Amino acid sequence: MRALTLKESEVAGAHEAGIPVQDPQPKEEQRSFPPVSDPTCQTMLDIRNGERASTVVVQVFNWKGDIYGGGSMLAAYEDGKAQQAFAQLKQALGSCRSYEGTGRVGKFKSTLTMEQASNVGDEAVRFRETTLVIFMGSEHPGERNEQFTVVRAGNTIVTFRKLNVDGSASFPADLVKRQVERLQNAQRP
Repeated sequence: MRALTLKESEVAGAHEAGIPVQDPQPKEEQRSFPPVSDPTCQTMLDIRNGERASTVVVQVFNWKGDIYGGGSMLAAYEDGKAQQAFAQLKQALGSCRSYEGTGRVGKFKSTLTMEQASNVGDEAVRFRETTLVIFMGSEHPGERNEQFTVVRAGNTIVTFRKLNVDGSASFPADLVKRQVERLQNAQRP
């Protein structure tokens, strides 16, 4: 999977060594948080985070002039399992509109808004999650705004995310298309 990720030379505006490829943290080293308030939203989070995949590779994107960055997660599944997981994702997104949970900075509430999906891969969805956050030393909350584009390409599901605070941003469409095409080409006989 690592060989299928985007290379630094393909990402305009990336810092030098600004798009590292990483394996996910081993389960025993990950922080454990209780499930979120809505089981349907938990299903969406599990699939978005590649919890059921057999192989996962994470890529971090750091662009010049953008302190928020973004990322992608390539998740490979056994035959037919990606299609099944994507169907569950779409079903979950049909009713998941908000959820509460506990994360690294304490309790939070996130709201989801569906967006028009890109016409890439075998199927795709796009949504935004907004979460009010209180910054240290500030009495006024900020709005964490993260866009997710999730695409199934054969037996893989790739999740692209782009973060902003008090604004909105989108993961570059040309990079989404390039990554998805690479995954499709790798699976052709």
